[in-house]
Amino acid sequence: MAVTMRVSEHIKEVQSVIEGSQTSRDDVIATSWTRCIDDYHLDPVVMQEAYIVPHTQLKEHRERLDKLIRTAKYGLDALYHQVADHGYVLMLTDAEGVTVDYQGDASLTWELKKAGLYLGAEWSEARAGTCGVGSCIYTGEALTVHQSDHFDATHSSLSCTAAPIYDVDGSLAAVLDISALQSPEPKASQALTLQLVTSCTRRIEMASLMNTFRRDWIIRLSQSPAFLDVDPECAMAVDAEGRIIGMTHSTQRLLSRIKGNNWRQPHALLGCLLSDFFNLDINELPALSRALPTEERLLATIHGDLWFAHAIAPQPSSIQRRKKVVSGSLVSLYGDDAKMADLAIKATTLSMSDLPLLLNGETGTGKEFLAKAIHESSSRKSGPFIAINCAAIPESLIESELFGYADGAFTGARSKGKRGLIEQANNGTLFLDEIGDMPLSLQARLLRVLAERELLPVGATKAIPVSFRVLAATHKALPDLVSNGSFREDLFYRINGATLTIPALRERSDILWLVGQILTGLTDKPVHVSTLAGDLLEKYPWPGNIRELENTLRFALAFCVEGEIQPEHLPEEIKTGLGRPQCVSSVTQELLATLEAYNWNISETARALGVDRSTIHRRMKKERIERHYQPQGKR
Repeated sequence: MAVTMRVSEHIKEVQSVIEGSQTSRDDVIATSWTRCIDDYHLDPVVMQEAYIVPHTQLKEHRERLDKLIRTAKYGLDALYHQVADHGYVLMLTDAEGVTVDYQGDASLTWELKKAGLYLGAEWSEARAGTCGVGSCIYTGEALTVHQSDHFDATHSSLSCTAAPIYDVDGSLAAVLDISALQSPEPKASQALTLQLVTSCTRRIEMASLMNTFRRDWIIRLSQSPAFLDVDPECAMAVDAEGRIIGMTHSTQRLLSRIKGNNWRQPHALLGCLLSDFFNLDINELPALSRALPTEERLLATIHGDLWFAHAIAPQPSSIQRRKKVVSGSLVSLYGDDAKMADLAIKATTLSMSDLPLLLNGETGTGKEFLAKAIHESSSRKSGPFIAINCAAIPESLIESELFGYADGAFTGARSKGKRGLIEQANNGTLFLDEIGDMPLSLQARLLRVLAERELLPVGATKAIPVSFRVLAATHKALPDLVSNGSFREDLFYRINGATLTIPALRERSDILWLVGQILTGLTDKPVHVSTLAGDLLEKYPWPGNIRELENTLRFALAFCVEGEIQPEHLPEEIKTGLGRPQCVSSVTQELLATLEAYNWNISETARALGVDRSTIHRRMKKERIERHYQPQGKR
């Protein structure tokens, strides 16, 4: 009976506030009640239990927030440890109000799920009325919705305190909520909870900024020198030109105050120069490093307000750190691409020995460039590098070209004979490109040279000793050629001391870096690639790999007269994104198989392949792989 009376009184109060009566409720609550009636057409008389989204939809919501969940994990665990003994539940929701992470007392699972304090619960205002999460999403502010503050009397026993988590671009990313099934009557009892949740969201935003912009300047600000290095209030990321490229929410508000802008318009801040807000130039940032005592690291706004500042220099990427162990010319083969970095490290180690190497990769991926780089990083770098394209020399000439010939071996031949290419590689490196196209008859002769370390020129009676390192390359699957009898098995094992596989261009993340390197070699004039043209170059599947990319850039240079390559300067197939039909690579097959195995769950696929979700999305984009299913309930 008492519960029925409370519900009835609550409904009457909501109705009276909507009609304009005076109320002791906070303005944010009264305004939300009005929204519930006017905007969402909710009825306070109609009470609805919490809504839990279907599992398939929950998976989609969790996937979109996967990176933030991982970033926030430590902070959320620590926060729950602080409040768990007081009966609180911790929920992380996305910007739509769907709970994507949850921690609560397992012994109360049934009660918590019924109350909506559970994984998958949707707490948008449009769905649940005035509530901690929904009202936080609408206002963008941290707040407490306590007991009968809730619009729907179903939730009037709950106390919910929520704070927004903003992305580095200023947009709302998530909401962190601490709720309790039961709590003391006074709303003031939740003041400490509000402090805890806002402090945690600030640290999560700080961690997200630090993780996202490791390779850019990060400036952290505090009004207290004692807290600058341990718990600063604000932080922002700045690029090499001094432009603001990321920020925490407290920084968003600070910069907006300096500019006199509305803090809800982050696009008006991103891209602005640091000097638009502070009396500081990008070149002065090193002076704010820890080389100086904290008290001396002062930074003034353009209005004269002082902040203590800590500037953190760009950190080298994992690729750059790995480049330190890559020797010689191998460093110049790639930009910021993890696969090429791993390849270069492996090649560096192998270059130290005379072990024969087999370089595998599609046509045009740069196998000869890799071979030259290995040679120049080896102990034989002072010797010659002799490259032989086994597919380009006519079969009638290949024997004499490889092995040379003795005096008088042929009618009309030069009187002193000719040194073959293999002999010319003595004390250096012999690179056998497209070795899969070598005739069987010559495979036997090459095998003898590799086994005996001596060669017999055509028409000669005395063998010549030779010493060289063998690098062979092919775009074919040599084991298949061995199986069908077109390639000698004993030769295969002679040249395959180790295999290095070069990724196809469409699988690389440093295409624009390659564009810059190629343009530098093609022209002395400064040439830039526009953003739109760069996007087209990155999206194109490149069936011809680096060779096709170089031809494309030669084509573009012929039409580019202003020093900037635009989309109209590119070949038609690049502009339309339609290349020649291509074979499905083993990498693509592996990706497709893993996606299928995990029901096209991007997060689980990424974990299975040991990469980030962004890598999976990039590969799918390059390979034009589309998700071919719809979640249940949306068919």
